[in-house]
Amino acid sequence: MRRPTSLTLRLTLLFSAVATVVFLAFGWIIGHSIENHFVSEDASELKIILQAVDQSLAGPTSQNDLLRIKQRYDDILVGHHGALLHITDASGKTLYSSPGLDLSLVPPPEQHLQGSIQQWNDTKKNYRILTQQIAGQSNGPYTVMIAVAIDFHLHFFKEFRRTLWLMVVSGVVVMGLMGWIAVRQGHQPLHHMVDQVSRISANQLNTRLSPDTVPTELTELAVSFNELLQRMEEAFIRLSNFSADIAHELRTPVTNLMTQTQVALSQARSATEYQEILYSNMEEYERIAQMIGDMLFLAKADNGLNPPNAVDIDLESEVRNLFDYYEAWAEECHVSLALEGNAHVNGDRLMLRRALSNLLSNAIRHTPADNCVTIKLNRDENQVLIVVQNPGTPVPTEHLSKLFDRFYRIDPSRQRSGEGAGLGLAIVKSIVETHGGKIVATSNETGTQLRISLPL
Repeated sequence: MRRPTSLTLRLTLLFSAVATVVFLAFGWIIGHSIENHFVSEDASELKIILQAVDQSLAGPTSQNDLLRIKQRYDDILVGHHGALLHITDASGKTLYSSPGLDLSLVPPPEQHLQGSIQQWNDTKKNYRILTQQIAGQSNGPYTVMIAVAIDFHLHFFKEFRRTLWLMVVSGVVVMGLMGWIAVRQGHQPLHHMVDQVSRISANQLNTRLSPDTVPTELTELAVSFNELLQRMEEAFIRLSNFSADIAHELRTPVTNLMTQTQVALSQARSATEYQEILYSNMEEYERIAQMIGDMLFLAKADNGLNPPNAVDIDLESEVRNLFDYYEAWAEECHVSLALEGNAHVNGDRLMLRRALSNLLSNAIRHTPADNCVTIKLNRDENQVLIVVQNPGTPVPTEHLSKLFDRFYRIDPSRQRSGEGAGLGLAIVKSIVETHGGKIVATSNETGTQLRISLPL
């Protein structure tokens, strides 16, 4: 796959392209304006001469008048550098012709172009020529041709255009270079952010970028990156705690197994005594097996390897079956069980049964004697609600959001006192989320409530 072009190069090329278009447009406008100015000046000069000639031909033209008029024509042209005049009467006789270029060689314009200005050259010089017919008093109409040399203008405009395009090219190069410098300088905050990010390691996940010290365009990037670091830090802390918790949870049963085995081997014992030790060891093995099974389930859930096998489930029937299973333990703890409502949901029967079993066992474990654990089932148009409620000591608010973390216990002393490994509620959350639902914990003086919402 081809690597994308450098952002600096792309911005520089874009900046140069825009500068080129702008300079070319301005160059064309300036050149066109100067050219029009020269044309206008030449046209004005030609019309001034034509007006003077028209006034001289307005009266009768006797032989003496013609001599006087010719002198007047010479005087008229004196004030106009490089101007030429050629006048013929109706019969084609030349009344006046300036020395130098013979304007009679210039092709006469078409009738509809009479009075317009044309450009013409005789291979040596360039002229602008105005041809006009004037009525006059006698021998009219007269054909008047007036020409002005424009080589000076053309030479000036050629040099000006060359200088102009040279300035345009130079300007584009300079603007491109300045654009490259500006883009590089503009990217300095981004390079600074990259430098900060490159120094972040697993031991510095608490580092944060300061959104207030970066340009507005990078503020959202800084905020998003800080949120990413926050999630990474939390995940890293959970991973670190997870390793410590695994070591702690496995150490106790392994220590018990080693101790009991050493005691059994310290002296000869009867078959009955060995059998009791094996039964005790079996309990520890079951505890380890249960922990490993729970951890494997959570690992599969994290990688999406537990897709629910959706079937229609009668939640009321499932809960009553769990009540029958936990009835003896609940009676031993002097805790009663109650069910309110009914509902059906599509889901994986074994996974949801395991989630309900974990919630019920957790509620029984934390319910004081002579109290009742209540499970409420409800259904509306969009979801099924399962509420497991038990009275007891309120859970502090700061612990509610962490109840579903793996190996998390409210009691930091890690005393087992018959409790599980701390994976039960984590498994419940994974099962609920696998079904596209949510679980929320609330607690107050009346007790603790775990509320599950599953989409229909």
